[in-house]
Amino acid sequence: MSDPTHALDQVGPEKPRFGKGWLITAVVLAVAGGAAGSLGLLRGATAEDPVQPTPTAAQSASTEAFHSGVVSGTVWVANEDGESLSIVDAATNRVITSVEGIEGPHNVQVAPDSRTVWAVSGHDSVAVVLDASTLDVQGAVPTGVAPAHVIVSPDGTRVYTSNGADDTVTVIDSLSKEHLATIPVGKGPHGMRPSPDGRWVFVANVSDSTLSVVDTATNTNVADIEVGKAPAQVAFSPDGTFVYATLSGEDTVVKIDVSRREVVGRVSVGDGPIQTYVSPDNRYVLAANQGTEELPGTTISVIDTATFTVTRTVETGKGPHGVVVDPSSTHAYVTNLYGDDVAVVDLHGLRVVARIPVGDKPNGISFSTALVDERSPVTVSLPERHGAAGQRHSPDKPGH
Repeated sequence: MSDPTHALDQVGPEKPRFGKGWLITAVVLAVAGGAAGSLGLLRGATAEDPVQPTPTAAQSASTEAFHSGVVSGTVWVANEDGESLSIVDAATNRVITSVEGIEGPHNVQVAPDSRTVWAVSGHDSVAVVLDASTLDVQGAVPTGVAPAHVIVSPDGTRVYTSNGADDTVTVIDSLSKEHLATIPVGKGPHGMRPSPDGRWVFVANVSDSTLSVVDTATNTNVADIEVGKAPAQVAFSPDGTFVYATLSGEDTVVKIDVSRREVVGRVSVGDGPIQTYVSPDNRYVLAANQGTEELPGTTISVIDTATFTVTRTVETGKGPHGVVVDPSSTHAYVTNLYGDDVAVVDLHGLRVVARIPVGDKPNGISFSTALVDERSPVTVSLPERHGAAGQRHSPDKPGH
């Protein structure tokens, strides 16, 4: 097990296992990967299956071309050391533009209506909101020190940032861009997400062993749930019954009953799991196994929600960190912190179908259903620095 001093960084009915997407993937494998690859898929992905071998250049090109246009929308990537946000066209898996001028953006979050996008500057201790179409800055709001993650409530009215250096969560009115509250939580708050009904925000305290439970009606921390060593991120089941958390200090994902506020399941994953995400069809929980810069992980663990066991371990790149899934549960997008790219994973075939070069040290990632016109990189200017500037979130030390 690695030392957890490394970077830290939603919904619908179950789909049939052998649906249209599965058939498409089987055809792709037959053409690009040969009969052996097809047989592997036909018998189903299991935890005993080996990690898929690296395909040839011809196989990769064929598979990537077949997946072109399957998903529509844009993928936003926060390049923390690149001081930029990359915007990827999900239909072509190409970077079509970027936003520059936000220092140390560790995380990015598309609003539920896809009209705005929020990012945090760990350097300037500020949350920045952009118009998702024009890419203009709509506002910049002070946060606590060294914000790590930013999320938007399901109804789009509230924004929350986890402030790793002062153990707080900042609450912002998304319309007025006003600061509403500062909530003390556990030590080193990092990843967080709202419950599907918006009643709670669960915060993973990576320098601690707890998840803090924020009551959104009162803006108070109402509970701290003991889960294990260095929880890095959380993800809710679509119905809000369970929340899953990565324990970066134990190489484990835990399952928590939300009503009982206690751990009801554990599964071992790869080295140093960071972000996690539940596919919208509630079939899989994905965990990005980052490892450390000295000994990077290279995989994501695909966990079956029904059995809470690892179905497949997929090679995605060097230092997998951020994870998001498109609304149709067709593709997962994984940022590779030490590879400076994003891996696109087909969730029917459970294999990488594209790799997208982005900026330096890509961390947070978010999916938007809105399209963005291809254009030259855009440089934004922020207001005067707010808060305690100069302390950025470190990708190798939790809670800073």
